[in-house]
Amino acid sequence: MCLVLGIETSCDETAAAVFDSSKKVVLSNSLFSQIALHEKFGGIMPEVASRSHVEKIDIIVQDALDKANITLDDISAVAVTQTPGLVGSLLVGICFAKGIAMAKNKKLLGINHNEAHIYSSLLSDDGFLRNDVPFSHLCLSVSGGHTSMFLVHDREKYEVIGQTLDDAAGEAFDKVSKLLGLGYPGGPVIEKLAREMDFKDFFDFPRPRDRTSLDFSFSGLKTAVLYKLVELGVYDLRSGIIPGKADEELQKKVASSLLVCIADTFAIRIKAALKKFPDVAGVSMVGGVACNKYIRNHLSGVCSRRGKAFLAPPPKFCTDNAAMVALVGALKAERGEYSLFSLDVGR
Repeated sequence: MCLVLGIETSCDETAAAVFDSSKKVVLSNSLFSQIALHEKFGGIMPEVASRSHVEKIDIIVQDALDKANITLDDISAVAVTQTPGLVGSLLVGICFAKGIAMAKNKKLLGINHNEAHIYSSLLSDDGFLRNDVPFSHLCLSVSGGHTSMFLVHDREKYEVIGQTLDDAAGEAFDKVSKLLGLGYPGGPVIEKLAREMDFKDFFDFPRPRDRTSLDFSFSGLKTAVLYKLVELGVYDLRSGIIPGKADEELQKKVASSLLVCIADTFAIRIKAALKKFPDVAGVSMVGGVACNKYIRNHLSGVCSRRGKAFLAPPPKFCTDNAAMVALVGALKAERGEYSLFSLDVGR
């Protein structure tokens, strides 16, 4: 097994990549982002996403092959995100991968999207496989679609130890951004505004009361922000935001308070997990929210004070991408864990 083609279409990113398992490096990593398509809706529109995947997947896969200077005849296997994700989006990637595997007589590998994020921390900025990732370690995986914590034993074994009971952290960023009239996606703009306020906490939004649980909940936080805006007279529960009321200073204060609260929530859960699993060597943070420098620095400090390593992938490997899919595909191929052509969505 040498060259694995990875395909990712779980949500709104059409991505393809090639991983060389002999040299242990990502040879190419191509992506088409649909942010501009969904921005006017304030969130992901599933049908728009799947139609865009249909239009772009052939172009993106070919781009990944061209950048790696190979053809489909050169690859050994095709790894494709199988679950979880939007059904229509997943189908596009799976059907395309099946077509390649059948037409070119290549091995097929169904990949769990969350597992791909977990092991994205193995990739360095130049795409080479890192040798300094400590095992076992805790992994905090955070994006718009999921917030989970894993105990990662090694490159072949992990287990879920905590997950969201309602909304994901990334969703909280997006929904609050919409409440403030800041647009989509919410994470980057909220961090930008919070930085301008030196990451101060103005409103003391609620943190978890149970300091021992490893599960997450962000629906209450979204509600707290909503009612704070109602209290301040800038939001009406019937008509929405009141024009001219949510001035720039208030937007910055809410953004800063929200970000500090979410970072504190992660810190509380990490501290609880380190007490429960004191022998782990460190903590990794993966997923789209791991691009947030404030949260990364906050959690890095928590780990440093406890003598634990902290690591996170480069930003290009934090958001949905196919390099992590190809990597996990290569790891599975080494163990002979291939899929059948009857590969189904969500299994």
